Amino acid sequence: MDETYIKVKGNWAYLYRAVDKHGETLDFMLSGRRNKASARRFFGQALATNGVPEKVVIDKSGYNLAGLNSINLGLKFSRIHQCITVLRVKYLNNIIEQDHPFIKKITRPMLGFKTFHSAAATLAGIEVAHMIRKGQFGSSEQPAFQQFATLAA
Repeated sequence: MDETYIKVKGNWAYLYRAVDKHGETLDFMLSGRRNKASARRFFGQALATNGVPEKVVIDKSGYNLAGLNSINLGLKFSRIHQCITVLRVKYLNNIIEQDHPFIKKITRPMLGFKTFHSAAATLAGIEVAHMIRKGQFGSSEQPAFQQFATLAA
């Protein structure tokens, strides 16, 4: 899990992204702030769609650690009784760091977004297109455009 910066209305917004060990995108979320509440909201969203992982690798960000600790506290007292192991290792996070330039390559010529809503919608489309290109939606015989049109419908 990591975050990258995107310019929205002349200010930096944060694109939180989660990638598994094979490089497949699990989840993403655009947030106006980089704080504990944003990290907790992202982890909650990612856990709701993908389930509870055994471990999560993050960089040295204190906000991400605080968000994961609050999620772990909730998991500890829930029916699941399973805690997430948190690894704070800079070099194990290279899988997601190598995935960021794709997003940056597309958004840099745009020179930022005018509204937060349009930024979130555009980045969602970019992420889905990138996921299709990586072959995450099965090995169907359809071209990438037809897969995207099917998902958009």
